Amino acid sequence: MKNYFLFSCLSLLLLTACSVQDDVNNPSPKKPLIIAHRGAQSILPEHTLEAYKKAIEMGADYIEPDLVLTKDGYLIVRHEPMLSGTTNVSEMTEFDQLKTTKNVDGKLITDWFATDFTLEQIKRLKAKQAYQGRPTNYDNQFSIPTFEEVIELVKDESKSIGIYPEIKHPYFHNEIFENHFMENELIKLLQKHNLNTSEASIFVQCFEVEPLQYLNTKLSVKLVQLISTYTIKEDGSLDFNVPQGDFISYGAPYDFYKKGDSRTYEYFTSEEGMKFTATYADGIGPWKPFIISYKTKSNGEKIVLPPTNFVKLAHENNLQVHPYTFRNENTQWSNGNPEKEYHLFFDAGVDGLFTDYTNEAVDALKSWLDKQ
Repeated sequence: MKNYFLFSCLSLLLLTACSVQDDVNNPSPKKPLIIAHRGAQSILPEHTLEAYKKAIEMGADYIEPDLVLTKDGYLIVRHEPMLSGTTNVSEMTEFDQLKTTKNVDGKLITDWFATDFTLEQIKRLKAKQAYQGRPTNYDNQFSIPTFEEVIELVKDESKSIGIYPEIKHPYFHNEIFENHFMENELIKLLQKHNLNTSEASIFVQCFEVEPLQYLNTKLSVKLVQLISTYTIKEDGSLDFNVPQGDFISYGAPYDFYKKGDSRTYEYFTSEEGMKFTATYADGIGPWKPFIISYKTKSNGEKIVLPPTNFVKLAHENNLQVHPYTFRNENTQWSNGNPEKEYHLFFDAGVDGLFTDYTNEAVDALKSWLDKQ
């Protein structure tokens, strides 16, 4: 009986060892994050509590609020400081006199700006669908939330949901307010809600560099350097030359430009640029063609190119990679099959991605994981 017991124990140990060895040889694929870009904006007006709730219901890992400032210094959630594209401000005659022209990242824009509105005035506005061709049946129903309201929404959720705020145009805001005002207001809120830890489900992102470097000295949360490009050339290479009068931040960090630094976002694709980014950030958020581009034939047909070495370089420098933005309307990568596009980027090794269609991204991730 003792010998049988010993044999059974040895067999169990051997099976356990074999299972562990199998796991080492065939590790489970790392599950990329699904980040709801401005909430479930394919269905509901973007950057509303209702859109964030819907994205959470759909299975998002993170929700993304873009942050701008009001006249009285509150962080509110809008894609841009300009309000006409995402709210009903143009229909509110009481605010006619607040329409003005400002320079935003090198481009003169005439609009209503959040920086000219108090929070009380902002709360009188309603959100509307910003993307042409998407449902408008919820327009003029939902309020504009503050960033703190988004934090409280997530804290009230029964499941763990992360927040991925982007500080928008900090150079623009800090010329209106005192230097680093925007960043300091963010710091205050994260500290108030006990979110200033490296373990917190928070990523803070920005297209400018100096604000992230400053936050790196004040916060423990994860930071992400966003990068962009002006357009894609016919051969699939990226164009960083922005025409005069357009947003300089399409091709280079605006704070670099203002300081006379000639580096464009192309710099961040190099080994030197990745090493530089890793001195202050934990991740890098590229527009999709930095990872997988496409060339355009004379008949307009798009040919998807093999992945670049972008993800490999980033990972070698301990940077996570979260590309943007996946939209069903953009078919250059998918030929009308969004699931195929998600799988292309999952195969390329991304650590997460931003999507307007949370439910489809979640389903595509499940089908991709099933194939691994």
